[in-house]
Amino acid sequence: MYQLLVFDWDGTLMDSEAKIVACLQAAAAELRVAIPAETEARQVIGLGLHEAVRMLFPGSDEQTYRGLAEAYRDHFLVRNKARSRLFPGVVETLTSLSDDYLLAVATGKSRRGLERELDDSGLRPFFQATRCADEAFSKPHPQMLEDILEKLGMQPSETLMVGDTEYDMRMATSAGSHGLGVSYGVHEPQRLIDSGALAMLDAFSEMPAWLSGR
Repeated sequence: MYQLLVFDWDGTLMDSEAKIVACLQAAAAELRVAIPAETEARQVIGLGLHEAVRMLFPGSDEQTYRGLAEAYRDHFLVRNKARSRLFPGVVETLTSLSDDYLLAVATGKSRRGLERELDDSGLRPFFQATRCADEAFSKPHPQMLEDILEKLGMQPSETLMVGDTEYDMRMATSAGSHGLGVSYGVHEPQRLIDSGALAMLDAFSEMPAWLSGR
């Protein structure tokens, strides 16, 4: 049924939630604005950075938004030395899937951030296309997914978006594709189901069996 599988990065392939939350909180402290609680910061993971700071710090002026975005980048890319890890089974599962499907990434990360993590994780060879939030409209807008489809010559009906947030599912629906959720990320499963997810996986390694069952 599907020929192209498109993956979110943070919360789907990479367990980076704790680092993202810490860097958002550090940016807020640096700019001397109200520091968001962990539960609040988690809700914006998956959005592009500028969209995330606007949602997390409503009512701030443009200078503050720009400052928060720059402070977050500095903490995430330079100052915070914590290393995020791939979720269990990611490498083995992508290895299996790459025999039968085209694979791609659509992420709220910046291009600079994704390039570094593709190299650090060793996952770069698996993906035929990648698209980031600083190259297109942020999720849930469908542009990132549409750009990948155009590059690879795929149709929406041939494409499955895999992610851990409602933004991933809404992007897939808006592009005319389907979405598959993972339950171990930042948004609760029902939120993804309500946003159009066909099903929920409790582990990334369950994906080949789910696809075979389709």
